[in-house]
Amino acid sequence: MIQIPQGTYHIGTDSSDGFLADREGPQLAIDHPAFLIDETTVTNQEFKVFADATNYLTEAEQFGWSFVFHYFLSEETKKCSQLVPNMGWWYAVSGADWLHPEGPDSDISARLDHPVVHVSRNDAVAYCLWANKRLPTECEWEIAAKGGSQNEKYPWGEELLADGKHHCNIWQGAFPKDNTTADGFNNTAPAKWYEPNAYGLYQPIGNVWEWCSNPARIDLNEFQKKDSRSFWENYQTIDDGTYATRGGSFLCHQSYCKRYRIAARNGNTGMSAANNLGFRCVK
Repeated sequence: MIQIPQGTYHIGTDSSDGFLADREGPQLAIDHPAFLIDETTVTNQEFKVFADATNYLTEAEQFGWSFVFHYFLSEETKKCSQLVPNMGWWYAVSGADWLHPEGPDSDISARLDHPVVHVSRNDAVAYCLWANKRLPTECEWEIAAKGGSQNEKYPWGEELLADGKHHCNIWQGAFPKDNTTADGFNNTAPAKWYEPNAYGLYQPIGNVWEWCSNPARIDLNEFQKKDSRSFWENYQTIDDGTYATRGGSFLCHQSYCKRYRIAARNGNTGMSAANNLGFRCVK
């Protein structure tokens, strides 16, 4: 884990890059104590150690299905899977879970160093309790993602490409059908693939969405009123409330989801799982 020093940090943004309903601003300064954060999202290998030690079954395994993006599915699989209403590129796929990210005919044997996916927030809470860690608040996540900079978009600066190169794993091409894989991946990348930020944090932007401890889209000033431990104590229950997610994923594209910026906010229900949802822990 990486230690983030005590200090005064700015979170949020006053720009209009995002969506009004996400409540990304106004920007404010917060005095925050030091904390530890995982240098990467939890990998398949790390989650396997937990699952093997505890015989834990994720909610996707218990339900027998999870959400998979259409790009990875054969026409045969699509025919026997349920299309998600009003989101024509997501399918509820029987047998999809963290061990089988694209369904029962896939596995993670060559992806042990990739982020674990198909983990609900409830699964992430269970892992944290076992590991004696917790989920970060959005405030902690944003402070760590900035790497000590004042950047509001990306850890490396305000432009997506730096030195003509990609520094995160998102969608390139015509979303949602054509991915040119200009960044090298059409699926998850290894958790340590791109260079870390100045704190040593790998890939807070892109790759997989990361669960947080607090409810989604609360006012940013709530992080001045309550400390991180309070959020964890109040919201580590197993439920289906709507909780914050951060960082975007390999399926984010400028034309649809501009939430792969540091200041961007999003949320999902606690029992949701998909092949682009993961997490990292703090202490």
